[in-house]
Amino acid sequence: MLHSMMIPNFSLVRRALLLLPLVFVTFFAHAQQGPSTLIRLSPEDQARGLNGVQKNFFFATSLGTPKESDYQSAGFFGQKLRPYLAGNPEALQELNNYRRQKWLFLAERLTFVGAVGLYGQQVLSDPEVQQYHNNTQKVAISIAAASLLSNIFISRHTNEHFQRAVDAHNAGLPAARTGALQMLRPSTVGLTASRWGQPQVALSWNLR
Repeated sequence: MLHSMMIPNFSLVRRALLLLPLVFVTFFAHAQQGPSTLIRLSPEDQARGLNGVQKNFFFATSLGTPKESDYQSAGFFGQKLRPYLAGNPEALQELNNYRRQKWLFLAERLTFVGAVGLYGQQVLSDPEVQQYHNNTQKVAISIAAASLLSNIFISRHTNEHFQRAVDAHNAGLPAARTGALQMLRPSTVGLTASRWGQPQVALSWNLR
């Protein structure tokens, strides 16, 4: 469907022609507000799924296809990514969830190491007779087993939180919102004469 608007007054024509570029520049500048850096995860990190390895993510912010040297570590808690997510509550929430899971993972690892250390200490507590099944060792074994079991649940979705933070950030880039600018831009702009002989500007839009 083609919709046209006719402006018959010549003074209005001049004003419209002068103001029209300013309108579009202002609108485009407003559309460009917000995060502007596209974040790319390394191919290996993009492929991480459920119960993936618990190691630092690497990301790049360079334009074009990143080289291996363009990737940087996000840090154990993803802290180096946080400045890029400023202003995007959804992305920051996912990064906070990732940090929480990493704290739980760290606590689980320390608990496991502590339980194994306690068991070893009991083995060597008596220099004459080594012990392997006393009550303290049984408790240590139970703690170590529970720690390993909890690790499965802690690690299951940890990596997904980081990936979701990146996806939420990229989804909020200005490029995702430039469609509104394209819709408001006239499909044709031209000059024509009215039946009284006065020049007038004709703006046309394709309405879909």
